[in-house]
Amino acid sequence: MTGERGGEIVVVGGGVVGLTTAVVLAERGRRVRLWTRDPVEATTSAVAGALWWPYRIEPIALARVWALRSLEVYEELAARSGASGVRLVEGVLGETRLDEVDASLAERMPELRAATAGEYAGSGIRARLPLIDMPAHLPWLRERLAAAGGVVEARTVSGLAEADAPVVINCTGLAARELVPDPSVRPVRGQLVVVENPGIDTWLVSTDAAGEHAYMFPQPGGLVLGGTAEEDAWSLEPDPAAAEAIIRRCAALRPEIAGARVLEHRVGLRPTRPAVRLERDTLPDGRLLIHNYGHGGAGVTVAWGCAEEAARLVG
Repeated sequence: MTGERGGEIVVVGGGVVGLTTAVVLAERGRRVRLWTRDPVEATTSAVAGALWWPYRIEPIALARVWALRSLEVYEELAARSGASGVRLVEGVLGETRLDEVDASLAERMPELRAATAGEYAGSGIRARLPLIDMPAHLPWLRERLAAAGGVVEARTVSGLAEADAPVVINCTGLAARELVPDPSVRPVRGQLVVVENPGIDTWLVSTDAAGEHAYMFPQPGGLVLGGTAEEDAWSLEPDPAAAEAIIRRCAALRPEIAGARVLEHRVGLRPTRPAVRLERDTLPDGRLLIHNYGHGGAGVTVAWGCAEEAARLVG
């Protein structure tokens, strides 16, 4: 491609993965346009909890590298930029023993320890982890992209070839199911409830004997309670029964939650895939296509590592 578009990269997808990828490329001197169907505040990423933890996704070895690189960035942001929405917060990951934690993570985070009986009734680990306020973080990424010369454009596409640049990066998440097309991408529906925080300042993730999840994340806009993980469910409408069950499970862990006023219901569709797809490809006309999608519920955890790998693949 020649002319003024000749040196540009178009990143398709305005969630945390697409925004972070665009930021990395723009700050390395590339001319970047980000195409997003929805405002960044209305993407699936805006619904996320969003606690950094190396959730088990394939490819496991690479995902661990991507997660640890992202941890470095979030720790830097927490130390220097309140506007980024990133804080380091103490909490407990239940139903996990210290000897079950990957050695590379334990080495990287020497403050990890077993939770005491006063902190959690079952077995758990205590950690100080990045907790990201997504309603703040996504606009902050957009502003950082603009500061680096990148442009955000509201665009809806029916095919990736519509992107008018010699390099196209596919960060479309669940939409990749149709746009690639890739039928292995499937939704896992997550529902959250945001309540007035009754004074809880630590996060907690727990799983009961029936496999039901309960988690609470103290965010500036309220206490975020979760959650659900419904495979192949497409509805974005909050389910009142699910919301009641979420509150009940969380109140069983912290009774003061029971009387908290509900502020908001959130629903998002995690873009899951058997493995993250992060690789080079070509469009039908021979232009370079980089795929960076299929992160499931771990988009925040691996965003910076995946963004830097996508930039490497661009060359």
